[in-house]
Amino acid sequence: MKAQRINNPVSQAINKRLYSIKEASLYLGRSVWAVREMLWAGKIPYVKDGRRILLDINDMDLWIERSKTQFTF
Repeated sequence: MKAQRINNPVSQAINKRLYSIKEASLYLGRSVWAVREMLWAGKIPYVKDGRRILLDINDMDLWIERSKTQFTF
C-alpha cells in the first residue's frame, strides 16, 4: 500500500517569513486577485525579488490586526 502524499502549501510554509501571492491568498483567506488589489492599493507592503512579489507574514498579520472591528449595538 502506497502512502498518500499531502500537498498543502500552508502546512509546508509554517516556518517561512515571505509568501508568494498565491500562498498569501491562502493565508489571508482571499483570492489571488484580491491580494493583488490590496498590493496595488498600498494596503500591504511587499518585497520584490527580481520579478517575484513576496509578502512578509508580519505585514499580513499587522493588516489583519488593523482590519479588526468590534460589533456595537
